[in-house]
Amino acid sequence: MDSFSYSSMKSMLIQARGSLNSRLSEFEPLVLLLAPLLTLFLAQIIGSVFGVVHDKGLKACLVGLIMGFLKMIPGVQNYIDAEKQKVVDQLQSGSSSKKKNRTEVLPVKGLGVEVLEKMENEKKNDAIWQGKCSGTVYIGGAESEGHFALINQACSMFAHTNPLHIDVFQSVVQFESEVVAMTAALLGSKETVSGGQICGNMTSGGTESIVLAVKSSRDYMKYKKGITRPEMIIPESGHSAYDKAAQYFNIKLWRVPVDKDFRADVKATKRHINKNTIMIVGSAPGFPHGIIDPIEELGQLALSYGICFHVDLCLGGFVLPFARKLGYQVPPFDFSVQGVTSISVDVHKYGLAPKGTSTVLYRNHEIRKHQFVAVTEWSGGLYVSPTIAGSRPGSLVAGAWAAMMSLGEEGYLQNTSKIMEASKRLEEGVREIHELFVIGKPDMTIVAFGSKALDIFEVNDIMSSKGWHLNALQRPNSIHICITLQHVPVVDDFLRDLREAVETVKANPGPITGGLAPIYGAAGKMPDRGMVNELLVSFMDSQY
Repeated sequence: MDSFSYSSMKSMLIQARGSLNSRLSEFEPLVLLLAPLLTLFLAQIIGSVFGVVHDKGLKACLVGLIMGFLKMIPGVQNYIDAEKQKVVDQLQSGSSSKKKNRTEVLPVKGLGVEVLEKMENEKKNDAIWQGKCSGTVYIGGAESEGHFALINQACSMFAHTNPLHIDVFQSVVQFESEVVAMTAALLGSKETVSGGQICGNMTSGGTESIVLAVKSSRDYMKYKKGITRPEMIIPESGHSAYDKAAQYFNIKLWRVPVDKDFRADVKATKRHINKNTIMIVGSAPGFPHGIIDPIEELGQLALSYGICFHVDLCLGGFVLPFARKLGYQVPPFDFSVQGVTSISVDVHKYGLAPKGTSTVLYRNHEIRKHQFVAVTEWSGGLYVSPTIAGSRPGSLVAGAWAAMMSLGEEGYLQNTSKIMEASKRLEEGVREIHELFVIGKPDMTIVAFGSKALDIFEVNDIMSSKGWHLNALQRPNSIHICITLQHVPVVDDFLRDLREAVETVKANPGPITGGLAPIYGAAGKMPDRGMVNELLVSFMDSQY
C-alpha cells in the first residue's frame, strides 16, 4: 500500500512537471526571468502606498496627491509661493525691518561697559509683558525687586560654572541633585508605592525633558522587548515636543482624539497599541485647555501592556501638589500612580526659577540609564553625558535651587492660592460673557475659550491691540490665557478688555488691518496640512 501510494504520487508529480514545462515553453525566457522581478517590484510599491496611507490617513494622502498634480500645472507653483510669501510677511509683523538693521560684523573697537547701555536701549523694544502675556513670565512683581532680584543675584554668582566638570564645580552638581530630589519628593518619591528609586536630571526646558523621556523609553523598550520600529501614542492635546522627539528619533507618532471633556481618550489610546508601541502619554494638565488627563486609567493601560507611560507635568508640577494641600480636588497624577514610568516638570514656570530650567524624572535607574550617552572609543578620552547638552549653564541650576530654597513649601502654597483663585475668578468672568464659552472644565491655571457667535481670532486681534498676548488654539478654534502671578492684580482689567473686544467684533465683524485672524482662520480650514507646515517653516527661517 505504501509502495503504491509513493509510486502514484511520483507519477502525479512527473505529469504536473511536464504540464507546467509545456505551458512555460510558450513564453520567452526573458519574460520568465523578468516576471518575478516585476511582481516583487509591484508588491513593494503597493506595500509602500499602503504604508503611507496607514501612517498619514487616506484623506491626507488624497489631498497631497491632488495638490501634487495641481502644482505640476505651469504657473500654479509660482502662484502658491507668492501667496505663501504674503502670509509670511504678514506673520513677521515688522521683524524683517529689524533684521535689516542688525549688527552682522564685530565692531572694530569694542564698546566696553557702554554695551550695557546699548542692551538697555534694545530691551525697550520688547513688548510690555508685565501682566499682559499668557504664561511667559511666572514670577510676580518688577524685574529689579523681590524674587526677581534674588534669582538674578543667584545666577550671577555662578555665571561661569558648568556642571559638566563634576570635579571642578561640585557646588552646582550638588544643587542639581537637590533640585531633582526636592521635585521628586513633591511627586510621590517618598511614598512606598513609588518604589523608592525615583531619579532624574535637570534640563534646559520642558521640550528637552520630554525628548529625553521619549529617547529613554525607546531604548528601554528595545532592551526589554526588542522593539526596533517604535511607535508612541499621544492625545491631540499632547505637547508638540512629542512630534519633535518623534522626528529626531524616528518614532511613529499616533495622535488620538480627546473625549467630550477634552481629556485623553483611554479607549482610543488602547485601540492604537500594538507590538511596536513603546509608550503612551498623558498631561496634568494639557497645555491647550488646562485639563488633567485620566492618569490612573492610562497608568493601568500601560501596566497591562508592559509599556512606558510619560506624564507631562511641565505646567502642573509646582501647582498641583500644593493645590491638593489647599483643598482643591486634584485627581492622582504622579509616581503614586502605578504604570507611570517618567515625568517632566518645568521649574522655570510655577517653580519660579530662571528660564531654561526643567527636570525629567524616572521611576527607577533601570529606565534612566537609557538616557545617558557613553563614548568609549574617542581619542579625547572616555566620555559620558546625562542630557542632550554637553556643557550646561551652572548659573541656571543655581538659580533653580535658590528659587526652591528661598520660597519653601509655605511660599509655594501662598503663590498657588493666589493663582488658583485668580484663575477661578477669570473663568467665571469669561463664562458670564454670553458670546463666549469656556472649553471643558479647567483643572488648573489655564482658561481656554471660543465662540459660536463670533470669530474668536478677531477677538484675539482686538485683545492684541490692547496689549494682551494670548495663545491661539485650534480644534476647536479658541484662545487661552495661562494665569501667572503677573495676572493676579489685573484679572478685572483683562475681563473688561475682553468684554470690550467682544462688543467691538459684534459691532464691526471682519478682520482688522494687520490682524492675524485671516491667517489663523485659513490655516484651520486648509485641508493640505503640508502647506501649513511650509508656511511655518518659511516663517521661522525668515526670523534668523
